Amino acid sequence: MKFVRFLEGFLLGSLAGAVAAILFAPESGEELRLQFKHEIERVRGEVQSAAVERRAELEEQLAALRTPRRAE
Repeated sequence: MKFVRFLEGFLLGSLAGAVAAILFAPESGEELRLQFKHEIERVRGEVQSAAVERRAELEEQLAALRTPRRAE
């Protein structure tokens, strides 16, 4: 649940930053589109990386749950 909230905040923050950049940027339209494309690719990479890390964590937790415990 915390991860989903983080991801939502991250995406909304990135979107807000991109919109602000478009509205206040002094660059030409072509330069701005190129910067926007690079920013989208960067965000996509970060989201994919976070998803891979989270999946690894969940798989590790699942493996721990599947391992039978010894009676003490």
